[in-house]
Amino acid sequence: MADAETTMVKYSKKSLWERIYILEIARGLAITISHFINNIAELRRGKVGMTYQYPEIPKPIDSVWKGEHRLMHRPDGTPRCVACNCCATACPADCIHIVAEDTGRDGVEKYPIAFDIDILQCVFCGMCVEACPCDAIRMDTGKFPEAGYEGPVRILDIDYLMNNHPEGVNKISEAIY
Repeated sequence: MADAETTMVKYSKKSLWERIYILEIARGLAITISHFINNIAELRRGKVGMTYQYPEIPKPIDSVWKGEHRLMHRPDGTPRCVACNCCATACPADCIHIVAEDTGRDGVEKYPIAFDIDILQCVFCGMCVEACPCDAIRMDTGKFPEAGYEGPVRILDIDYLMNNHPEGVNKISEAIY
């Protein structure tokens, strides 16, 4: 068995100032003091700091974040969904379950009699919204599931989804969009 070749690494000798880290401590203090002064200057200019007083002042949420699901209405109040199962097929979490029934009307072949979303499995990716060909499902309510234990299963059924609209939005006036 051959001996492994060993290598010696020589470190350069540090000066006294480098060994006691005085320069590095001064540099760190300078960064901390500059951040402190910048924060005080922003407060004097009237800019709000990074902290939100949550229950009284909620943090503004970008439009990128998806809220809870909702189903859109037709002008007659029925669901806009035609139970094509495109949203259920596109869902990576397999949390959408639709039961369809024939309407017996011309122009609309079927409609959902059951439209369930298991909110604990949902990953809020928005792929169901993108897959829907008739704009029947949206995730723009601005409501987010509360953190915490709510029981073993939380399923949003069709009744909840039909009435889950953002505040201040009339469902009939929205049906024309």
